Amino acid sequence: MELNDFNYILDKDIILCFYRLISVIFNHMKQSTAAKLVSVTIIIGAMYLLQGVLVPLLFASLISVILCPLTVFLEKKKVPSILAAALTVLIAFIVISGIVWFIVNQVIIIGSIDYQFQEKYTEIISALENFFMTRFNLQPTDVWEWIKEQSQDLINSVTGYVSVLFSSAGNTVANFVLMPLYIFFMLYYRDFFVAFFYRAFPNTPEDKVSNTLNRIYYVIQSYILGLVTVMGIVAVLNTIGLWVMNIQYAWFFGVLAALLLLIPYIGIAIGSILPAVFALVTMDSGWYAVGVLVWFQVVQFFEGNFITPNIVGGKVSVNPMFAIISLLLGSMLFGLPGLILAMPMMAVLKVAMDASPEWSAFGFVIGEPEKQYLHKKSKNRRKRKWRIPSQYRNRK
Repeated sequence: MELNDFNYILDKDIILCFYRLISVIFNHMKQSTAAKLVSVTIIIGAMYLLQGVLVPLLFASLISVILCPLTVFLEKKKVPSILAAALTVLIAFIVISGIVWFIVNQVIIIGSIDYQFQEKYTEIISALENFFMTRFNLQPTDVWEWIKEQSQDLINSVTGYVSVLFSSAGNTVANFVLMPLYIFFMLYYRDFFVAFFYRAFPNTPEDKVSNTLNRIYYVIQSYILGLVTVMGIVAVLNTIGLWVMNIQYAWFFGVLAALLLLIPYIGIAIGSILPAVFALVTMDSGWYAVGVLVWFQVVQFFEGNFITPNIVGGKVSVNPMFAIISLLLGSMLFGLPGLILAMPMMAVLKVAMDASPEWSAFGFVIGEPEKQYLHKKSKNRRKRKWRIPSQYRNRK
């Protein structure tokens, strides 16, 4: 096709109409919610591009909120502010280092013992094959041989997967080296940062800004302290179950599964896989592995329905649907750290939306629905309130 043909296609009138259409769309966006959604999309894209900087900053912000009472306590004891912030960071570093040392030390001890995982895994596959042959009169097929070969390859490649995991974790650790500095400056400059929010919203009453900041502080602190308490209770319950079943390193597996509560809803389920596999290859019966899975699910049931609601309660008012959505978005943005940051970030976002009249509807839909929206008796009353025609009110 020649250049004149292109000029014919790209007629001036067509270009002018297209330009006018785009102008109308953007002018409408300035006056509608679409502009807000576009702004949110741009912010999310920027967060994805800057995740190497944002993830340590977000973790440092959460940790500094938890450590702030200790800094305030030291300052009340006439300790200089800069020294109080430094001591707080040092204490937090010692505690976190102790937890990491415990996990790494147990992993080294378990890895130094030859449990012959590959041989025992092969025995399990052979036992399953014999079971199906004798119970259901099935003969070995190429499918079974393929399963055995794939299982062998999977076991042989575990080392490779672990090395890749630790190499990627090394990059994450490198990004987190600056976290103690971030925490120190957030604690030392906390009044300075609070003054920034007053300047950032000059047209908003100071009382409203103060109440919003206090609410965010309360939500984050209540969530994390409640989560730590729940993790302690779950760790004890996990350990008791593993100890009763005589599983080795019960404390390690129980605490590790409890730490995975940092990932809501699926943390305990993920944490039950490792002790179940360990029981499968170290105990003389496969029922121990089944018992581990069943016990961890029982603990998860009590944690989700009794322990967490009574300790954390409604302090983080995010309904389960948006909690799951936040987990998906967090994992897409930041990977594994995003799963940990998802819930507190969503809770802070809800508080900020509740404080803004323009975004309050979004904060409402993110939060927990009140009982009046869940009872069947109030359906007709809500339909009358929303002026739904009477012919649709009694439909079931």
